[in-house]
This record gives sequence, C-alpha cells and structure tokens, in this order.
Amino acid sequence: MKKIVALTGAGISAESGLDTFRASDGLWENHRIEDVATPEGWAKNPALVLEFYNQRRDAARAAQPNAGHLVLAGLEDQFEVVVITQNVDDLHERAGSTSVLHLHGKLFESRSSRHEELVYPMHTDRIELGENCEQGYQLRPNIVWFGEAVPLMEVAMAEVEAADALLVVGTSLQVYPAAGLVDYVRRIAPIYVIDPGRPPVAHRPQLHFITEPATTGLPRVAQLLRQELADA
Repeated sequence: MKKIVALTGAGISAESGLDTFRASDGLWENHRIEDVATPEGWAKNPALVLEFYNQRRDAARAAQPNAGHLVLAGLEDQFEVVVITQNVDDLHERAGSTSVLHLHGKLFESRSSRHEELVYPMHTDRIELGENCEQGYQLRPNIVWFGEAVPLMEVAMAEVEAADALLVVGTSLQVYPAAGLVDYVRRIAPIYVIDPGRPPVAHRPQLHFITEPATTGLPRVAQLLRQELADA
C-alpha cells in the first residue's frame, strides 16, 4: 500500500473558522503572541494564558471539519495516510483520520508545568489557576510554545522519509522546525503544495503547486493521487 504524508497548517483549520496567529497586525485574538504562546508569557501571567486557551477550546468545539479534512480522511480507503499537523485542534480526528501526529501539541490535553511527561486528557474544556498535576504543580496546556523543543520532530522526519507522496496543505512554511520537514522527502516522491499563498519550497522535478484553499485543492489532488499512485 502506498504511503501519503500530509503536512497541514493553520490554513486548513482557518477554513473551518478558526483564527490563526498569522494576522497582518501580529496579534492572535487581540493578544501579542509573546504574551500567550511563549514560556515567558506563561511565567508572566499564567491566568491570561489559561483563559486564552480556554477560549480556543470553545472555538474549536464549535468548529466542524471541512472538505479538506474529510478528503484526507477518505484517502485511507486506498492508501496509508499519516497526517503531520502543526494545528492543535482535533478537526483531523473528528473528520476520521486515524494517524495524526500533532507537532505542536494538543489543545484538549493538559500537562504538568514542571514534569512535561505528565500529560492528561481533559474532561472539561477549561484549565483553571490552582488546578495541579499529581505532583502538585500547576497544569498548563499541552501545547509546544515558541521557544520550546518539538519532541515529535524525529518521528515526523521518519514518516516524511518513508512517504510515496507529500502533501503540504495550508501552511506558510515559516515556522521551524516543522517547515524543514519538506527537505526529508525522497527525490522520487512528488510534493503537492495546496495553498493560495504559494509558500516557498525548493524546486524539484515533481513539485506541484495548487494555488487554492484546502477545501477545493485537496479534492483535486486526491483524484490525481488515486489515478497516479494506484497505477505506479
């Protein structure tokens, strides 16, 4: 069975109504990124950070998977599909994708602010100040903030190296180390970049740009993959 790896970014979630932090004014929901998505912001005002992500969970719960999410899940009927996402929402899972690697963490998990290996599924959509892990330390969102290591990068690299095709969907390829994953795909494997903004990718023989949103571009690419990879 051929293997497809999809690297997805904020653009695919934006089509479901979730705001991204790539706003032209540098703000995310009227907050400076430094205040709500860095260890320094957490140290300065944990109550603000907790409330910010509590609101993000509310928004994520209200959002629904779009056609892009559903197409990726549907490809599993013919291919092995691994989704490597920079998004922290659960829209890929709700669409039916069964192998999803969250590079930047999961919105619906909490973890200890001291012992990062202590991760918990959330039974409500809120983390409150004073809510502690079993070791007595404040719980925080299980999100990889700017300035923190990305623990799943090596796993993601191995998945990309094994891909028969790589889909780059709704990502500006501006956030590292995730953006560097495109450099690990085999030379013989095609890359399909589905994004209206045409993000920067080094030229190669089998590089295809589909300058459309995920909801319209992914169905087209899925049809191509079913024809080309099935015959390979």
